Amino acid sequence: MLTEIGQLSNVAIFGTLSETYRRCGSPGCQCHHGGPKHGPHLNVSYRGDTGKTTGYYVPKAAEADIRAGVAAWQKLQERLRQLAELTKEQVLQKAKKDHDE
Repeated sequence: MLTEIGQLSNVAIFGTLSETYRRCGSPGCQCHHGGPKHGPHLNVSYRGDTGKTTGYYVPKAAEADIRAGVAAWQKLQERLRQLAELTKEQVLQKAKKDHDE
């Protein structure tokens, strides 16, 4: 598990993904007249240091790596929760053993 945590931490990207569709700046474009909007545009959002949600646009060339990084972040969180649960169990078992002696 520790090896996997190390590998995930090398590619993990903090945040969640969203796709948006937008109108462009050309008034004559179909997107302003009932046609489909432009997109999808990939964005990453996350809670910043001040507690406010912030984010950034992901260029097409970086989409695959960003998607993989966000997925790695989610998997990393799962593994860390599992590790914390194991640690808790070890601490409680040690405390019970020490108490019984």
